[in-house]
Amino acid sequence: MMKSTLIAAALSVGVLSLNTAYATPTHKHAASHSASMDMHEEHASAMGKPGNPAKVTRTMTVDMNDNMRFSPEKISVKKGETIKFIVKNSGRIKHEMVLGSPQEIKEHAEMMKKMPGMEHADANMVVVDPGKTGEIVWQFNKAGQFDFACLQPGHFEAGMRGKIAVK
Repeated sequence: MMKSTLIAAALSVGVLSLNTAYATPTHKHAASHSASMDMHEEHASAMGKPGNPAKVTRTMTVDMNDNMRFSPEKISVKKGETIKFIVKNSGRIKHEMVLGSPQEIKEHAEMMKKMPGMEHADANMVVVDPGKTGEIVWQFNKAGQFDFACLQPGHFEAGMRGKIAVK
């Protein structure tokens, strides 16, 4: 009787251990994705913040194409402006526009190389399917030089990036 009670207790502990192991998120992609979300929140506050669509001061159209270029590639804004970016994908493949500091864009591009299928969505970016249009509303509340880029696999490396000067 004592022996069967010990076996039952051992089996219960084993089952609980398995449940805990499966319930604990250990998937590196999920952990890295969470880290990338934190990174976006950090740089978002450093370069500005999501803008209020009711307080847009200017609307700009940015075109993305399969030549791996943005048009325009250089954008100037005034500190405090809330810009509504209408982001058009005139290409035949998916593109995205991500706003950030040069270092953050580079780090995010490296992460995307390691996890090319990673889906992500933040206020400082928009992913646009071929022939479609998306938008970003952003308030630039800090002067400085910032970047934007497409971080789809291979696009950043092919030169799909631009500069934003906030004066």
